[in-house]
Amino acid sequence: MATADAGRQLELGLILPTWTTVPLRWQEVLDIAKEAEAAGFDALWVSDHLLLPSTNAELRRRAGATGHPDAVAEPEGYFEAFSVLAALAPSIPRLQLGTLVACTGYRNPFLLAKIVDTVDAISEGRLVLGLGAGDSAGEHETMGLPTDSPMGRFEEALQVVRTLLRDGHIDHSGPFYTLRDAVLVPRGPRPNGPPILIGTLNPKPRMRRIVSQYADIWNGWLGYTDASPEAAQAQSDQILEACAEHGRDPSTLVRTTAVRVNVPGSGYRPAPGERPLSGSPEEMAEMLSGHAALGIAHVQVALTMGGREGVQAFEPVIRSLRG
Repeated sequence: MATADAGRQLELGLILPTWTTVPLRWQEVLDIAKEAEAAGFDALWVSDHLLLPSTNAELRRRAGATGHPDAVAEPEGYFEAFSVLAALAPSIPRLQLGTLVACTGYRNPFLLAKIVDTVDAISEGRLVLGLGAGDSAGEHETMGLPTDSPMGRFEEALQVVRTLLRDGHIDHSGPFYTLRDAVLVPRGPRPNGPPILIGTLNPKPRMRRIVSQYADIWNGWLGYTDASPEAAQAQSDQILEACAEHGRDPSTLVRTTAVRVNVPGSGYRPAPGERPLSGSPEEMAEMLSGHAALGIAHVQVALTMGGREGVQAFEPVIRSLRG
């Protein structure tokens, strides 16, 4: 991933639609990934959910955004994120691959580090490990996972995974996890493992500290809010201030953003207060250039039109952006 340099070409990543309320075939996802590679995307990103229950607020919001007031949110299932990335690695040999983001609560941290190092080996060092605490209490409850102290559990798991990937071994005894003489063997292709991405939206002081202390890459998640450069700057400024507060050289932190793209013809209706990327290809490219001017190195896009058609509809934006 590019360094945070406003003068460098902006990278673009596609958030793959690996979720569904109806049958979904792997070949459909793979076809979208191949279309993204042909269109000029630099990376493919995968969400780490397993089953969002129908009571989830985001599902209800999506149902209302379809334009049908009587729409009912159905439980939403997902392909498992790391299985998807492992399958994509040999099939899409050029693009970067990443999680946006993997929930540390869904897997034991040693198992998570082992999975990550294995996928990084399969992809020959193209993996970016996005990590988060998880944003669905209902999903945790469905799987019988604890929901108490989410930030404490996240930070401890992050410490364990990061140490294993960087050093290859750990002895650890904490309030939530205990590992004895845990050794990561065989090691992946990179001596320090893949870079770690941590995403935020209006982060509180603890999360700002965690980003400045542990992250190689920061992501400003604007997917359901405002895709404008002004909104990106407001989020980025908080992280730069946190770096100054906690003694982190901000030039060592790669900054990225994620936005929703309202693809013409998709029929998507933004929720109240939501401002997705929209307009002509030239207008959207100009908005993305505004992110790059802030020193944003990479923007992940979530398209409101699924399938290969959505990627094809966005391709003129990539051409306009890159001249």
